[in-house]
Amino acid sequence: MGAVLLMRNIRIIVEYDGTCYHGWQRQPNGITIQQVLEEAAGRIVNRPVKIVGSGRTDAGVHALNQVAHFQTESTLPACNLLRGINSLMPADIVIKDLADAEEGFHARYDARSKIYLYYLHNELIRSPLFDRYSWHVSGRLDVDRMRKAAEYLRGTHDFSSFCAAGGDVIDHVRKVFGISLCRRAHGLISFLIEADGFLRYMVRNIVGTLVDAGSGKINPEDVRDILASQNRTAAGITAPPRGLFLKEVKY
Repeated sequence: MGAVLLMRNIRIIVEYDGTCYHGWQRQPNGITIQQVLEEAAGRIVNRPVKIVGSGRTDAGVHALNQVAHFQTESTLPACNLLRGINSLMPADIVIKDLADAEEGFHARYDARSKIYLYYLHNELIRSPLFDRYSWHVSGRLDVDRMRKAAEYLRGTHDFSSFCAAGGDVIDHVRKVFGISLCRRAHGLISFLIEADGFLRYMVRNIVGTLVDAGSGKINPEDVRDILASQNRTAAGITAPPRGLFLKEVKY
């Protein structure tokens, strides 16, 4: 009788440029981050692998620290698994860390909050150096007005007004722990948003609405009424995916 191999639970932290992918989750009509990782890991452990992420990122969205886990019977040391899988990664995906996790660790269900980062390039002329990772808005934006508008989004609210239409999620209540905006060098404006969960396009719809406040299209206090309306058409446009990064997942 052969030896019984114990199942290991492996936690990974992944960084990726989502420009060329149809998001995180496997799709029938395009290549995804999950698919690339599963195929590479499967080759290294010589078994099919199912990788579970902390959440989905949409097509064109990037990640600095996406957390995921998978189970394997492989006895390869963690450092060898890391080197092996990374040797099969394309240039726009890398596993930054790989380690054995507790048996019950679940990348999605154990997450307490997530932090998303969004970059906006606010100059008259677009920059080809920033275009891949930011949204170019040429008109002048008042960051102080945007900060005032963002204050109305803190706390626990029904975010139906900032959720993509047609989704299968019934509960649209989320708690936003904080939103910060910072004007940086070279015309960049960064948005940091932390919440206990995010609806589809929620960050991008928030950014589009805050831009409306910064440009004077709406008043900062109008965000309160947009929230209360629970109507997607009341909020601003959906900011493009290229400026969005999953920055951190907290457990």
